Amino acid sequence: MSKLFIIKIGGNVLDNPPALSAFLQDFAAIREPKILIHGGGKIATKIGESLGIESKYVNGRRITDAATLDVVTMVYGGLVNKHIVATLQKLNTNAIGLTGADGNTIKAVRRPVKDVDYGFVGDITPEGVHVNFLSTLLHAGIVPVFAPLTHAEGAILNTNADTIASVLAVALCKQFDVRLIFCFEKKGVLRNVNDPGTVIRHLPKSKYEELLPAGVFADGILPKLENAYAAIQTGVKEVLIGEASDLLKNTGSETEGTLITI
Repeated sequence: MSKLFIIKIGGNVLDNPPALSAFLQDFAAIREPKILIHGGGKIATKIGESLGIESKYVNGRRITDAATLDVVTMVYGGLVNKHIVATLQKLNTNAIGLTGADGNTIKAVRRPVKDVDYGFVGDITPEGVHVNFLSTLLHAGIVPVFAPLTHAEGAILNTNADTIASVLAVALCKQFDVRLIFCFEKKGVLRNVNDPGTVIRHLPKSKYEELLPAGVFADGILPKLENAYAAIQTGVKEVLIGEASDLLKNTGSETEGTLITI
């Protein structure tokens, strides 16, 4: 079974041109089949504010009203995605930029309103992933680069990039030996968010559940952890959360960051 790296990049890296350039050079150097999923929330927030559109969050997740949906569609699917794809082409990586609507790759359903109305937000399952289409691209040596957008009933839906990465990993783990890697600007999951020396090297679910009520984890890391455990529980062998600059280490046998297990 071929190795497949599913790599999500976000956080301050996308908003830092030198850091993003270095990351994409490392990503391009990976020889095995690979998929990149990117966020872009900080950029969308900045552009939204310039248009008078305020960003609202609950538990680290964006509330997407109609005006915000227009902004994230333009920023994620256009500005950020095409910049990354063009850079990878320069680095001799034949990338293709995708949303979930392109090639019908990721179907979603609009999130039902419960305690919170998240607006135009998509929920997805592995069954919503067009596995054969993605496998065809990967076997042809084409690198999919996903913006965090899915589709349902003719509408684009904002979808958490960590969730997309996790669901893609689960959907493809029967065809590939998948390692899911969440890359951001910190060394890993930190016990003290202000102290980079407090990386939790191994975070089984029991330890996560022990630390969660104490407020150890910052809001932004919670979606990563939730999706990491969801992936591990449904067939993905390896999940790592680490710094973008450690990408090549984290595609090898000697890894940095935080290892997620059951």
